[in-house]
Amino acid sequence: MMDMNKYATHEIADNVFWVGAKDWNRRLFDALIPLPQGTSYNAYLVKGAEKTALIDSVNPGFEKELKARIEQVGSLSDIDYVVMNHAEPDHSTSIPFIMELVPGSVLVTTEKGAKMAELYFDTPRDRIKTVKEGDTLDLGARTLQFIEAPWLHWPETMFTFLPEERVLFSCDFFGAHTAFGIYEDDVEDLSTLAKRYFGEIMMPFKSMGKKGLEKARELDPLLLAPSHGPMYRNPETIFRLYDLWTAGETKEKVIVIYVSMWSATENMVKALSEILLSEGIEVRIYNLANADLGDIAMDLVDSRGIVFGTPTVLGGMHPLAIYAANVFKILRPPTRYAIALSSYGWGGGAIKQLQTTLESTKVEILGAVEINGPAKEDNLSLIRELGAELAGKIKSDS
Repeated sequence: MMDMNKYATHEIADNVFWVGAKDWNRRLFDALIPLPQGTSYNAYLVKGAEKTALIDSVNPGFEKELKARIEQVGSLSDIDYVVMNHAEPDHSTSIPFIMELVPGSVLVTTEKGAKMAELYFDTPRDRIKTVKEGDTLDLGARTLQFIEAPWLHWPETMFTFLPEERVLFSCDFFGAHTAFGIYEDDVEDLSTLAKRYFGEIMMPFKSMGKKGLEKARELDPLLLAPSHGPMYRNPETIFRLYDLWTAGETKEKVIVIYVSMWSATENMVKALSEILLSEGIEVRIYNLANADLGDIAMDLVDSRGIVFGTPTVLGGMHPLAIYAANVFKILRPPTRYAIALSSYGWGGGAIKQLQTTLESTKVEILGAVEINGPAKEDNLSLIRELGAELAGKIKSDS
């Protein structure tokens, strides 16, 4: 028999409960994103005078924990509605589990969400209620209001708002990957974790993020309840950060990402970095052989310039540099200027491949240096000149 008392729930507003799960041990998300502090899958139970709604659910493997937490504050059979703000598996895979246990329950989602529920979970159409912008659901002394938030970060995403308590359930938007804490002041470095999360997940959708932020702010919530990480009792804390990030605000800052096999490329990178530092530019350097992708994504959020360093391997970029360049391409950061540095032994090609990879981005490549063997003084002089030019461009954009 499961010990029900080992699962803690939290009443976050009157008759509104956190019933999610904390994944303390998870260290990778989407086979891509490092999770140094694990993560949480936040689900919420809203009890009205007549109806009860479960908002979002949990990752596969945490279904019994979700069930146990719900039963701490009520009966599972009381659930009338299961609200799916977002169809990604970490929030929705447990929905069929709940709906099978509660045969009378109805899934509430957008039209696009309904199609995904039919596709992924075989949810019968007659058990789905579709909603659109401004629609409401009466729970009896409690009302759920639905706000479309497409591409934050899937096309079917929506927010759910509880106006009586002014709680906004924003799903992935405003989230952070950490299992620590319940509220924002429980986690000392939450702004850093939130910035990592934005860079990893939301940065490619900045324009839609700006619209989502405007909608969230207009609702004037007292409590912001995302689907990952702590809740915000002072939503303006994260709103102010999203003002900067969704606008693509950058600093006098350069991120340097490189890989080097025999130190030649590394020495080129160091020479350029020293010039940038001497010009008062903030520099963040990452060796791709041991760098954390989440840290790189975080620094891309507000870096005005980027330096790529890669040796040539069999006529092209080093595989780690190929990976990093493609990550840069898909994350679409607000970075404006780039410099490419490369060394080779018996044949070049890395610079050409990098330039081709970056063609579809908006970054301006100020210069590229490709050297046969280790850099000589004339090579380093050219690299320093490029560094000074990059520093000038970055300062002129302030």
